[in-house]
Amino acid sequence: MNKLNKATGVLAAGFFINMCIGILYAWSVFKQSLVEQGWSNADASMPYTVATICFALSLLVAGNLQDRMGPRKVLILGTIMVGLGMIISSFATSPMTLLLSFGVITGCGIGFGYACLSPAAMKWFHPSKKGLVNGLIAAGFGLAAVYLAPLTSVLIEGFGINTSFLILGLGVLAIAVPLACTINNPPADYVPEAPAGYKAKSGSAEVSMGWREMVKTPQFYSLWMMYALASSAGLMVIGNITSIAVKQANLTQAAFLVVVLAIFNSGGRVAAGILSDKIGGVKTLLLAFIMQGVNMAMFSTYDNEIMLMVGAALAGVGYGTLLAVFPSITADYYGLKNYGGNYGVLYTAWGVSGFIGPVVAATAVDMTGNYVMAYTICAVMLAVAVVLALFTKPVTADDIAAEPVAA
Repeated sequence: MNKLNKATGVLAAGFFINMCIGILYAWSVFKQSLVEQGWSNADASMPYTVATICFALSLLVAGNLQDRMGPRKVLILGTIMVGLGMIISSFATSPMTLLLSFGVITGCGIGFGYACLSPAAMKWFHPSKKGLVNGLIAAGFGLAAVYLAPLTSVLIEGFGINTSFLILGLGVLAIAVPLACTINNPPADYVPEAPAGYKAKSGSAEVSMGWREMVKTPQFYSLWMMYALASSAGLMVIGNITSIAVKQANLTQAAFLVVVLAIFNSGGRVAAGILSDKIGGVKTLLLAFIMQGVNMAMFSTYDNEIMLMVGAALAGVGYGTLLAVFPSITADYYGLKNYGGNYGVLYTAWGVSGFIGPVVAATAVDMTGNYVMAYTICAVMLAVAVVLALFTKPVTADDIAAEPVAA
């Protein structure tokens, strides 16, 4: 029972840490305030862009570090960086200062924190629960959007932007850092209890590849392409939903669509995680790709509040599925021993999608004045992802024999 309590405690702590370090979701509010103070749109956007890049790159480093030294020290460092970056941002008076404080320090801190939570939690639970564990951990990050944006808006209105940075930074240090101190890997001899009635899949093998071996398998490139293509479509909608509402339905007040996206993004992570435990990760992705592809093909016809809410909900579920299922597949295909480094390499696909999605949307609007071309491109990308999913098979004994196992 004590081990079960510890496993549940690690999972809960990871969930709430992600809710704290999901501070990226508050940037749209900070950006609006900075623009109102006279900053250019480019200057106000750049800290977020740099933070996203640092997040993706630092995940590579942090994943390998936590594989070698365990999650606690890396996680504590990450949560402290997030808090300090926000606090230093409260003293920023120029774009360059904010770029360094929020963009680099907070962005890297988010990557260091995010890299540690899933591998630590998965090691405490039976492998048959990988999807559920990843879904819940990822949902914490997604739910940050639901409360952080309105909270930041209230803080800025009451205390100003500088004090708001300070309050949020102190909040991260007060909540996330102590929680980080409770997270560690299970003892070496720990064996999670199997669920009642569980039967191991026939032919399943314990794989333990490092990233150097992983990138020599064809499955990695298939997964990477699926992740990049599907994420690009999701981020295109997430980043432009309010503008889409204005162009297609003349909705000037479309903030509710952001909330719809956030809720279904988070709920989709949990639901997809549970589903992947039942039917498998690639099959779950296949369903998500088909759903999102049809949604993209139909999106240009959504010209009222109800239809846009449905479209935003489907986009949220489709995107959330990726963040829950790809970590599970990485662990299934390549093992938990080197999971942090392996997922860090795979996650570069998400980093690339952060460029593709906005570029597709901006190019479509500049060329045609609407998003129809962007929807078409996204639908094609998802069709390619469907084909890849149909031909992507688990890493087999032959793959393991062909590559040396990581030491």
